[in-house]
Amino acid sequence: MKKLSLFLTFLLMFFLISSCGERPEDKIKEITALKQTITELKQKIVELENENAKLEKIVAVFAKTLKLAMDADPVSLDPHVQLSGGMLQYSHMVFDPLVRWNKSGGFDARLATKWERINDLTMRFHLLKGVKFHSGNSFTAKDVKWTVERLKKSPDFKGLFEPFEGVKVVDDYTVDIVTKKPYALLLNMATYIFPMDSKFYTGTDENGQPKDAIVKIGPSFALTNESGTGKYRVTGREQGVKTVFEQFPDYWDKKSPGNVYKIILTPIKNDATRVAALLSGDVDFIMPVPPQDYSRIRKDEKSKLVTMSGSRVIACQLNQKRSPALANKLVRQAIVYATNNEGIVKKIMKGTASVAAQQAPKGFAGYKETLTPRYDLKKAKSLMKEAGYENGFECTMISPNNRYVNDEKIAEAFAAMLAKIKIKVNLKTMPKAQYWDQFDAQVADMQIIGWHPDTEDSANYSEFLVMCPNKETGYGQYNSGNYCNPEVDKLVLASQTETDLAKRSAILQKVEQILYDDAVFVPFHWQNLSWAGKNKVGIRPIINVQNFPYFGDLVIK
Repeated sequence: MKKLSLFLTFLLMFFLISSCGERPEDKIKEITALKQTITELKQKIVELENENAKLEKIVAVFAKTLKLAMDADPVSLDPHVQLSGGMLQYSHMVFDPLVRWNKSGGFDARLATKWERINDLTMRFHLLKGVKFHSGNSFTAKDVKWTVERLKKSPDFKGLFEPFEGVKVVDDYTVDIVTKKPYALLLNMATYIFPMDSKFYTGTDENGQPKDAIVKIGPSFALTNESGTGKYRVTGREQGVKTVFEQFPDYWDKKSPGNVYKIILTPIKNDATRVAALLSGDVDFIMPVPPQDYSRIRKDEKSKLVTMSGSRVIACQLNQKRSPALANKLVRQAIVYATNNEGIVKKIMKGTASVAAQQAPKGFAGYKETLTPRYDLKKAKSLMKEAGYENGFECTMISPNNRYVNDEKIAEAFAAMLAKIKIKVNLKTMPKAQYWDQFDAQVADMQIIGWHPDTEDSANYSEFLVMCPNKETGYGQYNSGNYCNPEVDKLVLASQTETDLAKRSAILQKVEQILYDDAVFVPFHWQNLSWAGKNKVGIRPIINVQNFPYFGDLVIK
């Protein structure tokens, strides 16, 4: 401002010198006019400086950085490589679904602006116009069609999309999704469709491999490259160390209240270290929160804790192909009776979980009130004797140590419980990054798994965890117990097309009864959800029972 004033003064002196020889009255008029001009310029500059100050304040408000700590980071940048909560959380940051869940259990429009039933097999989706992928390519109906076709090829997702016949492109911004039979959960399934950039992922990479290849183990184009329509681009990634997300300048959702420009995700496996990072101010937001540290966070004046009941069942699968003993139903029943899951909830989970005896919790269509926990050590020993295993046997078991809340402690407690019926468990735990490859390879007799049905429906548990493993359809993709009961498969498939809610509930409850009687798996509990952050972080508006925080809408004060 001072430099500008000096410049204007110099301009006035120059004018006076250059105007020598003119009549006095003319000079007075010109000087008056020049002074008026200078005054107006000064006022304009003040206005501009005030506007600039306002803009700087706006930028300060809207360009926040979130330092986020999770128990693990995404295993890949390819959203279709693994069906897991962690990868779906990532998808909501970098991609956008056609629709997404809201807090009331309904659906909000995202890349689909509206939808309607055309007939029993077809739902039409009208797509958002003017949306850009991170590559700069425009989003159109062909990207939806391409994405669904890729989902139907994914080993992890094909089971979900088995009921789908395919996608018909009506025009650039309209698609018809067609199912093989009437399918009540079609809209639920649309929450899994995160359109990918078909142009970006078409062709071959520098190694001659197709860019759209879905590779679980080994290098691929999609492993390290992304082009979604989401608010954030991945601008830096060091697996297991740090992932950096920055706002895409051409992001379409201008109505979002979110003001976070950059997210720095640091995976911190150790629970205590993750909590310490929050309390020390090294990070702003953590998830999940170990139950033993709830009180520490609640006592901290600068932090807050948010919890919610969840539907993720934590269980142990018993491989009937690997172990002859586990193929015996009486042995499996003995293991269930030997498991004090109420004790696990009380002592290890500190009461922050709900004891489970079946797959789906109360409120789900398949939940059956009469299926209750059955811890009875005396009964367990009796069953072992009846099965011919009174002297026990030895088996192997694997568990992650940073995927579920207290997963390693749960596995250790479970192994100790089985020792009481003379089953010697050789337990091996490992980080999530290594665990799923071992899980898929079924390297152990017993394997820990947690499952949240993202369709918010009972059938989803069975489709992935207990139906006969089928590589063509994708059903039973996470059934490492290798349980196979044609009656169960028939009932689950029947539930997909049954539109009478009461009849459908009865079908799914029958499935739960069969699984309970056969002791197909060992249910521990339904895991509660938990998040914590600094007081300035608006946690509650962006969280949901699916545990997919909508970080794009996050507001930091």
